[in-house]
Amino acid sequence: QVQLVESGGGLVQAGGSLRLSCAASGRTFSSYSLAWFRQVPGKEREFVAASTLSGRTRYSTDSVRGRFTVARNNAKNTYLQMNSLKPEDTAVYYCAAKPGGLSDSDTRLVYPYTYWGQGTQVTVSS
Repeated sequence: QVQLVESGGGLVQAGGSLRLSCAASGRTFSSYSLAWFRQVPGKEREFVAASTLSGRTRYSTDSVRGRFTVARNNAKNTYLQMNSLKPEDTAVYYCAAKPGGLSDSDTRLVYPYTYWGQGTQVTVSS
């Protein structure tokens, strides 16, 4: 069983930065596909970024590419560095993990991921 715990969220002004961390207990991340999602009230959870089993990174759209960076240390941590934050980045951010690899299309979906953290709130003020 893998338990994921996010940290690093908070309140920041537009243009600021935050670094989210996700720590795993029980296992290491070396054989897991990892991703970050976010959700705002009343909307579906959406894909933000992923660190694939093959070591590649994937980002949701041009709106986060270049501002957000996902990384892992293949031990028990994955990170999401968020720079130049905008008010529309406000959401609860979740890390997710799945044993094994995923296709590029499945990487961006919610259902393939087996384990989820409890979420961390990110609020960007204008």
